[in-house]
Amino acid sequence: MKKIFSLVMISVLGGILTLGGYLLFIDEDHIFVQESPGIPAYTPVNMTALPDATNADFTEAANKTVNAVVHVKNMAITRNPFYGTREGIALQGTGSGVIISPDGYIVTNNHVIQNASKLQVTLNNNQNYMAEVIGTDPKTDIALLKIEAEDLEYLPFGDSDNAQIGEWVLAVGNPFNLTSTVTAGIISAKSRDLGIDSNVSSFIQTDAAINPGNSGGALVNIFGELIGINTAITSQTGTYVGYAFAVPSNNARKIVEDILEFGDVQQGILGIRGVQAANIARDYNLGVSEGVYVDEVEQGSGAEKAGIRSGDVINKIDDVVIRKFSDLTGYIGSKRPEDVVKVQVIRDGDTRVYNVRLTKYEVFQIKEIGLEVANATAAELKQRNISNGVKITRGLTPQMQNEQLYGTIITAIDNQPVKDIADVEKIMKRRKSGEPISVTFVSPSGEKQKYVWR
Repeated sequence: MKKIFSLVMISVLGGILTLGGYLLFIDEDHIFVQESPGIPAYTPVNMTALPDATNADFTEAANKTVNAVVHVKNMAITRNPFYGTREGIALQGTGSGVIISPDGYIVTNNHVIQNASKLQVTLNNNQNYMAEVIGTDPKTDIALLKIEAEDLEYLPFGDSDNAQIGEWVLAVGNPFNLTSTVTAGIISAKSRDLGIDSNVSSFIQTDAAINPGNSGGALVNIFGELIGINTAITSQTGTYVGYAFAVPSNNARKIVEDILEFGDVQQGILGIRGVQAANIARDYNLGVSEGVYVDEVEQGSGAEKAGIRSGDVINKIDDVVIRKFSDLTGYIGSKRPEDVVKVQVIRDGDTRVYNVRLTKYEVFQIKEIGLEVANATAAELKQRNISNGVKITRGLTPQMQNEQLYGTIITAIDNQPVKDIADVEKIMKRRKSGEPISVTFVSPSGEKQKYVWR
């Protein structure tokens, strides 16, 4: 399909920044932790009671970990065409998972359990259980499972923000339905942006060997704390070539807690669109090469209410230094709507600090046409001289990503006006599968066009 519109934008605007997470407050010598149902609270390790990390003895960490990592078997029910309606079981794929509570909650990758009819979990002692999917977050590739068991060995969540580049780590998986396997390495980088599925991502990179089948396994520090869920490798051969990636534990824990408490993932926004400062530092005479340049502030957002402006450069949030865009999205990804974060910006050479209350990010995916939409602001509608519509936030397929439709407004679907994502959801639910879909677009320049998907 030819490009629908040709939009002029600064580099690649990162979109509205997502957030969420668990709360950990430190007040001098007192630590207060908000617990979630079913998930043990994070308890910082007593470093003085542990061996010196420079000894690089992984036996204690490995012993704590191997029995908490499981094999996950994804099975689908099939019908044999030669025997009419007789059903069979076909293996869809396998992976690993991490037990995070003694009563059987397990974290794994969404791609491990996707499209499963049945899920079987095998513990390190070869006991088998059927698993139930409690919830998933395809965007971060995290899924939460549950097996009916008690007194299981489990891994406590560590604080991935405290993980350091160069720190020793273990990657533990159970890829072959035998017993758990352990590989060692170091943290090679943090806040790695792989650009997976057009999302800005923030991964821990490690040189510990991770191969297919280890997906969903544990990345642990030498104290046996879970600091990441192994999820991806980048390789032309599909096997390990020196680096692999894990979802930080703070983000994974936040997703698990959201699923248990709310039934889905709670995403929030700062309310800005921005670009990495290094990409435009010379063109805009910024005077800095690290941070996130704020290109646009959403009307009515927490960022606007706090006083953040277009042209600011965000270089710190709470105690986290923001050098690149994925630093920001990674930290915000561990927070929830209504959380307040302290945002430090550089404006005209001066440093300013604003307390920003995060707001909820609501989107709807029109999978039939490969687009994600969010509610449009009054200012966005006024700019195009229209009274209603939802805005496109991203393409869900490579083809739609190439169309560069970010910011385009959809005013009608199947000739029915839409004023918010609730209207879009209602229209899509009423449609019959396979019918053509007509969509009316208004570009940022005000050009109106109508297209039909068949």
